[in-house]
Amino acid sequence: MQGIIKVILNLFSRKFLIKISLILKPFFELIFKGDRFVDPINNKSYSYFFPYGYNKLRKNALSPGTLSLERHRLLWIFLEKETDFFNTENKILHIAPEQCFYKSFKKNFESYTTCDLNSPIAEIKADVCNLPFDENEFDFVLCNHVLEHVYDDEKAMKEIYRVLKHEGKAILQVPVDNALEKTIDGRDISDQNLRNKLFGQYDHLRIYGTDYYDKLIKVGFKVEKIDQTQKMDKSLIRKYGLIKGEVIPFCKKV
Repeated sequence: MQGIIKVILNLFSRKFLIKISLILKPFFELIFKGDRFVDPINNKSYSYFFPYGYNKLRKNALSPGTLSLERHRLLWIFLEKETDFFNTENKILHIAPEQCFYKSFKKNFESYTTCDLNSPIAEIKADVCNLPFDENEFDFVLCNHVLEHVYDDEKAMKEIYRVLKHEGKAILQVPVDNALEKTIDGRDISDQNLRNKLFGQYDHLRIYGTDYYDKLIKVGFKVEKIDQTQKMDKSLIRKYGLIKGEVIPFCKKV
């Protein structure tokens, strides 16, 4: 199973995989019904979570119900338990929307805007470096695992800051190597194999170090590094299929 998944991830485009997964998801729901794992996004239980990863497969990573990964489930738990995100009156901007969240968010919020250049489920096609929105427009912006793909990531951070309301919040998850003090940037590397070797994925332009949070602060954000798993026991971390110690960058416009 792990070998098949690795081949599929490397053979097909992300856009194609999103489309085909929407077709297969109802069958996965039935086949993998059980009580070993729980997906907090739909609050259903399953016998199996799929392995996932472009180079190194992670066990128990992908939920068959929502197709969420560890970071998605962790974020849902944080938003639900620790923030006012799910207030229906919040005005939400979701950049590169994850399909595991899309239907729930669309149903919950009176104002929910999705935006991306390539995503088939984004309603507005736009560049994160040039967002077609007014200043101080949104209460929350979600932009997860996007900035590592963006040539001018600082400009994208500034755009997100611009469209947030005063005291608005943003979740800006990226892959961070905690062993690195400084980000290794390779935005001008054209060799996809080399990018894959250096940054863990062929379409990543950098690997962030712990200075990522300083970059956000420099733009103007107040940044909290949230480790939600510290509040959870080991059995619950396993049940939800989470990665212990994974950090959520919770940013506030001040």
